[in-house]
Amino acid sequence: MASIICGSLAFDTIMRFEGRFSDQILPDQIHNLNVSFLVPSLRRDFGGCAGNIAYALQQLGGDPLPMATLGTDGADYLQRLKDLGIATDYVSVVEGSYTAQAMIMTDSDNNQITAFHPGAMMHAHQTRIAARGDVKLGIVSPDGRDAMLQHAEQFAAAGIPFVFDPGQGLPMFDGAALRHFVSLATWVTVNDYEGKMLSDRTGLGFAELSRQVQGLVVTLGGEGSEVWVAGERTLVAPVRVDELVDPTGCGDAYRGALLFGLERGWPLARCAELGSRIGALKIAQRGPQNYSVDRAAWGL
Repeated sequence: MASIICGSLAFDTIMRFEGRFSDQILPDQIHNLNVSFLVPSLRRDFGGCAGNIAYALQQLGGDPLPMATLGTDGADYLQRLKDLGIATDYVSVVEGSYTAQAMIMTDSDNNQITAFHPGAMMHAHQTRIAARGDVKLGIVSPDGRDAMLQHAEQFAAAGIPFVFDPGQGLPMFDGAALRHFVSLATWVTVNDYEGKMLSDRTGLGFAELSRQVQGLVVTLGGEGSEVWVAGERTLVAPVRVDELVDPTGCGDAYRGALLFGLERGWPLARCAELGSRIGALKIAQRGPQNYSVDRAAWGL
């Protein structure tokens, strides 16, 4: 059983600022912002929502099919996917574009400032979803605006159940568009901030949203997550870690676990429990794709 993962493939340039952003930004000068942060730690990782979710699903033993675009500088990423055993059937190269790039700076409180260049991602709508015998699930994660709209409609037309995961792409859509996504989706997942924005823009509370789909998952960072099914809320506890090293890609790892559990017909709360587990594993490592799952130890 395979899952199509729509979203971005990106290179993440990750920087660590040893202070606090709040100590460097003067509230009374916010209209005239001119700040500089010394970042002694810098590295470049493979990232992007589609890549990170596919990595998590593959680590758990699933069969991811990322649907995404790379630029002409993306040969290393394409080879990495192949080396991991992740199929590249739906990965295309856009000539004349750079691969999407995220520049992420994290402070000592694990607050993040991100600059994102979409590059080839803006051509993601050129890829199309169609029914395929081995594909049982999908996810629409942050991507080009047209791609998110079209892929959701294509999943629905092909009869493929899918997760709507708007993430940082949510602000691109008004209430009518978001209600349309919900009407097409089988499940919805957001973090608590995105959940409030989704609720405000659609005019629907979490209970009502959950009644329009098979389930709604709202992640709460270090507080775990809420699973809403048919208007009823279940709290899923977080998995504690000794040291929070890097939050980058934690939400994507969680979503890979959701797909893994949904592929197997698990109740949504059990999927969320696995999400908390792999999220904790990820944040104990630097980079969004540098952890490994001991499937036998995890009983997978």
